[in-house]
Amino acid sequence: MTFIVHGASGAQGFPVLSALRAAGHDATAAVRDPSSIVGAAVAVDYSSVDSLVSAYRDASGVFVHIPVGSPQHQSEVASNVAIALARAGVRRVVMSTSGYTLEADSGPAILAEALESSGASYAILEPKLFLENLLLPPVLGPARSEGVLRYPVRADYPLSWVSHLDVADAAVRLLTDESVTGRVTIGALPALLGSDLADGFSTYLETSVVFEAQDPEEFGRQIIPMFGEQGARPVIDSYVWRQTQVSEVIDEEPSAQRLLGLSPRTVAQWLEEAAV
Repeated sequence: MTFIVHGASGAQGFPVLSALRAAGHDATAAVRDPSSIVGAAVAVDYSSVDSLVSAYRDASGVFVHIPVGSPQHQSEVASNVAIALARAGVRRVVMSTSGYTLEADSGPAILAEALESSGASYAILEPKLFLENLLLPPVLGPARSEGVLRYPVRADYPLSWVSHLDVADAAVRLLTDESVTGRVTIGALPALLGSDLADGFSTYLETSVVFEAQDPEEFGRQIIPMFGEQGARPVIDSYVWRQTQVSEVIDEEPSAQRLLGLSPRTVAQWLEEAAV
């Protein structure tokens, strides 16, 4: 069985590629630059359906997520991937929503709807927010130097945090076991508060760390130099939106815990494996 992994040089795809290979599966990275990958890789161009079809041909399964970009770009990518999957006759597709909500006409929604109507075997992983965001220098730095974990969510905001490693574990299970189909939510249950995050950092760093809610715009001023205004603004807006919400907790009924028997790593466990 051969599996194609999109974005295998990035934060989401690389753990999936690594987990598949560690489990002894034949996994090929689908990336723009195959020379950046150790092992099997194929060049893909999201703007070319033929490029995608060529990559998918003879694959047993494909892991895909919509890359970061403008709404127009994401919609184009989703449409082309959907067309290519159908043309290549891929038997099993596992998609991650990457934390995006499936809003009408958005890229993730376009691909999800195409999978649902395709007749192919598929699963859609739905994470909320990735723990890896806590490794950004403006977040991790003060946690180490000041003992303060600053992040732009309220301290009392229950959130089903999840790591890329947890998503990879679920993706491998879903690619290799087609008995579970449809929507699969993934994240911490019960959801985590700011104090839970701080406790995990305290355990890993072996020092006292406290959580401090941060203003989203202040957080934005720290990440704009890293990602640029265009790249950072949607992120900032997502945290402004979170200030208006009561919680962000995954549905338990279709959860990875219930459907796959997989529980996410604790914050301390994740930090240990991430070896930050």
